[in-house]
Amino acid sequence: MAITALPPDTDADIARVTETLAMITPRWTARILLALSGPPARYHELAAKVPWLASGQLHSKLTALCHDGLVERTEHTARHVTYGHTDRGTALLRTLPTIVTWAQEHLEKADRPLPAIEQIEDSLTLLTRRHAVAILWVLKSRQDASARALARIVTPHCDATNIYHPLRQLVADGLVDTDGKREPYRLSVAGEGLGPVLGALSAWAAGQPLDQAVQHPVWGHPQRTSAPRPWTSSQSRLAPAAPSTTKAPQATPAWNERDIFSHAVTARPKVAAAAGGPRR
Repeated sequence: MAITALPPDTDADIARVTETLAMITPRWTARILLALSGPPARYHELAAKVPWLASGQLHSKLTALCHDGLVERTEHTARHVTYGHTDRGTALLRTLPTIVTWAQEHLEKADRPLPAIEQIEDSLTLLTRRHAVAILWVLKSRQDASARALARIVTPHCDATNIYHPLRQLVADGLVDTDGKREPYRLSVAGEGLGPVLGALSAWAAGQPLDQAVQHPVWGHPQRTSAPRPWTSSQSRLAPAAPSTTKAPQATPAWNERDIFSHAVTARPKVAAAAGGPRR
């Protein structure tokens, strides 16, 4: 069943990314996934890495991760059971550095240096606001839109006024801008900066290699084909075009478990974020 009034392929894309975020955003989930980095571990070995979790909590989290296909439970004998990432779980971990990079550039600065895992959790919280993914998708595609237009597209089966609370929340979070009442809404600098994050999550959810994120039709940077030249009987000679200065997109840095858990990450300069950036 369609969740928006967007074309079916776009609607399915949004639904997959929303479902992916719902898998990894619940409290402690990302930390458990990171704690499982490396060889498969027995339950007590994993519990030692996440001592703040009660045994019952860890068990239920592992059950959910196994159900979602991110973690595999292997029963070697009745007394020897291990947990480890599936291939899909390993691939999902590779999206986390992109989230850290966005957080360093756009989230408001904390009073203390934050471990990368906390930056991931703060970022995921913003993205799992109600209707957030669909609203961001529409605003990226249309540049700007009124609340009424967003309601028709994002929540076509609901009362139009239901869109106002999610919009106000995204404005308060610093992902969406507006000039005031009845003005069109548009992505903020931080909202535009989510391209690599949402593109990577979309690629993962569709089962594609993460390097395909740059080709995403909304959040990527697909190669532009040159426009067809007009046919005229006598074209004037044009001056030689200046060499292109477009930079190739930078590759996502390689991160490992130690990088994610530690707060010894290289600070990156903040770019034109509004009033301290999206709040945590």
